[in-house]
Amino acid sequence: MPTQLLFTQCLNHVFAGPVDKLLAAVHVTPKYPQAPITNSFAMELLVFFALLLYFLFVRATLSVETPNSVQHLAELTHEFVDDQGSQIIGHDYERFSGFLSVVLLFILLANLMGLVPGLESPTVDVAVPLGLALVTFVYYHFHGIRVNGFGYIKQFLGPVWWIAPLMLPIEIISHCARVLSLTVRLYANMFAGDLLTMAFFSLVPLGIPLLFMGLHLGVAVIQAYVFMLLAAIYLSLAVSHDH
Repeated sequence: MPTQLLFTQCLNHVFAGPVDKLLAAVHVTPKYPQAPITNSFAMELLVFFALLLYFLFVRATLSVETPNSVQHLAELTHEFVDDQGSQIIGHDYERFSGFLSVVLLFILLANLMGLVPGLESPTVDVAVPLGLALVTFVYYHFHGIRVNGFGYIKQFLGPVWWIAPLMLPIEIISHCARVLSLTVRLYANMFAGDLLTMAFFSLVPLGIPLLFMGLHLGVAVIQAYVFMLLAAIYLSLAVSHDH
């Protein structure tokens, strides 16, 4: 059985039975029935509840006259995402600000968890970046169809009809490659950052590892921003009327 974090052990101790029954209902057999909840899933739950509490706190303490520091942070995040959305997506970008904000904050917090003793970044498990990439893939195609209707298919057929048989498979492969690109970029960078930090901590407990923790912090922020940026670009291409 793989090593479990303390939080994961607590979840498995309480919920292993119900989770096993739920998986059995959909004909899935976990590799370790006594511990069906993995570290990455436990960390995702932690990120989810942390963000939920953050949003609830911001909403409950919202004030026009005396905004607190948490509200200032939320406003800065909203303004940053709105600025990116208006530049990349343009018209009707406000519709996508919520999704882009959640993607940015979820990935950023998930990446930073690796710096907290006793926790780890769920994004070092390839299944997590893949899941985020698939959600983004479905989301931008949904809105592409919503905005353009059947005309959305023109994006896959090229500028003239006679090259459509060639362009269609190329475009399908290109869009599937976006999922691979989003997944590998986030997973590889976070996995390498975690690996370097742990390696140097095992060799030199103090001093030098702090430099790699700073590097990990920088990579965590950049990768969250890049993922959000690419999601905005894909959305802008999908909802554009100039196919």
